[in-house]
Amino acid sequence: MIYFLIYLFLEVSLTVEIASRIGGLATFLEIVFSAFLGIFILMNFRHTLAENIYALRMRQIDMEGFSQRNMMGLFGAILLIVPGFLSDLIGIVLQFSLFSSLIINRFTRKYQPPTQPKDDNVIDAEIIRDTPSLR
Repeated sequence: MIYFLIYLFLEVSLTVEIASRIGGLATFLEIVFSAFLGIFILMNFRHTLAENIYALRMRQIDMEGFSQRNMMGLFGAILLIVPGFLSDLIGIVLQFSLFSSLIINRFTRKYQPPTQPKDDNVIDAEIIRDTPSLR
C-alpha cells in the first residue's frame, strides 16, 4: 500500500510540473496519444504472442523468457493507457525487453532444481545394432 501511495504522489507531482510547463492542450494531446499507443499495442499483442510462441517452439527462448516478454509488454501497454507522465514513461520502458528482463531479474528469485550427484563409475553409451533394417 505504501508503494502505491509513493507512486501516486510521484505521478501527480510529475504530471502537474510537466503540465504547467507545456500547457493544457499539449498535456491533453500527450494523454490521448499515449492511450491510443497503448490500445494499438494491445490490439497487436496477438502477433507478438505468436512470435514469442514460435521462438519458444524453436527453443530460441525458454519458458521464463517467454513469460517475461509477454507479461512486461502487456503491463507496459496498460500503463500507457493510464493517464499520467510517469506511467507513460514506465510503460514505454517496459516495451523494451532489455529493461523488462532487468526488472524481472531484480525482483524474482532464481529457482534451481536440485541436482543429482554424479556417479563417476557410470559410462553413458548408445548401442547401435548393425542390422540392415536400421540402415
